[in-house]
Amino acid sequence: MAKKSVTSRTGRFMKLAGMTASVAGRYASEKVRSSFASDDSKQERQSLTYEKMADDIVSTLGELKGAVMKVGQIASQTQDFLPKEFSSALQKLQKEAPPMDFSLIRQQIINELGAPPEDIFDFFEQKPYAAASIGQVHRAMTKDGQDVIVKVQYPGVDKSCDSDLKQLRLTLKLGGLLKIPKESVDQLFQEILERLHEELDYQNEANNIKRFQAFHKDDPGLIIPTVVDGLSTRRVLTMELVEGDHLSDITPERYSQETINLIGHRIFTTMADQLFRFECIHGDPHAGNFAFRPDGTVIMYDFGCVKQLKPEIVVAYKGALIAGIGKDYRILDKRLIELGVRVDGKPALDEGYYAMWRDIFMSPFEHKDEIYDFAQASLHTEVVSKAPTVFKHLDSFKPPVESLFIDRLIAGHYWMMKNLGVQAAFRNELEMYLK
Repeated sequence: MAKKSVTSRTGRFMKLAGMTASVAGRYASEKVRSSFASDDSKQERQSLTYEKMADDIVSTLGELKGAVMKVGQIASQTQDFLPKEFSSALQKLQKEAPPMDFSLIRQQIINELGAPPEDIFDFFEQKPYAAASIGQVHRAMTKDGQDVIVKVQYPGVDKSCDSDLKQLRLTLKLGGLLKIPKESVDQLFQEILERLHEELDYQNEANNIKRFQAFHKDDPGLIIPTVVDGLSTRRVLTMELVEGDHLSDITPERYSQETINLIGHRIFTTMADQLFRFECIHGDPHAGNFAFRPDGTVIMYDFGCVKQLKPEIVVAYKGALIAGIGKDYRILDKRLIELGVRVDGKPALDEGYYAMWRDIFMSPFEHKDEIYDFAQASLHTEVVSKAPTVFKHLDSFKPPVESLFIDRLIAGHYWMMKNLGVQAAFRNELEMYLK
């Protein structure tokens, strides 16, 4: 049963205000205690305090759903502006949210489509097919016998979006958690807010689906479900039901290694085509938004979060990859400045620092014809082990606001490749995209 705070603006504010007070209190208390502690003890205590703060935040965001939960999900994939304890805790928000009471869903359909679901559809399943941060999905059948899924936005989520974000930002600030300049925080939250407003408009998502369908129309083995326009509005989105296996259901009994490798190839080319050719990317690439079939088909869902890239950002990103492959760290430094990752005006960093990160990130593409086994990939653990070196150069770097969703795209696809156990050599294909 959903809590009233999800739909009441006052209730949401009180919940978030309570979370802010708790986090700020923990931070102030720890500052006093740490002034009397040794350096080792300080670090240990700070980590414990962060964990407790993170638990407070994750618990509240998961309950409230909406914008703040979505930001938590984004933050869990963008681990360069929050302490690692938060990134770890926020991973919990990637899991499905608890469903909302059906009476609220029914009322939202009445508000949007003008009649209750039992009058509009031949069949409408009350138990949700899936529940997420800003809405939940129900299976249904139209009056003309088409199997569909109906995505219904939680009541009041769009109206509380801006105030929710302001309160979350205040929480992070008072908790001493944003270790980046105010200008970067402004840019970061503005970028997230713009994407959220787009994601809260299901008519915008319907248009995105049609754009991506048109772009991928000649791609074999890739399906994007079609919108049912007559049963879709700003807060209700009806689409044809296209089912496949969740990543966790892929087993050797039904999926051969050859099929898994074919799926991996399709995932890679889909990502690269969107990034380098379409210059518009699926901005929420976690496993829940993809499904697969034993014939190698890939199904893509949820086009609410889409990022239209600036052409100059794509050029700079491509240039950074070319420089990285060629180990030209002077040019790489320039491209990072163009991407907005490196602070212009600061001295160039030591080439050894860039070489270290280059060797980590390029490991899947190091050899042209050598198969890379993503199941054995340790790229993510290497990144974590080297993360402390970033803090030595904080003055030279800033959150990659313009390329934030490119980073999410790459990270999301890496984890799918790893969890699928793809074995492939993508270097030649990558170079084709970079020409």
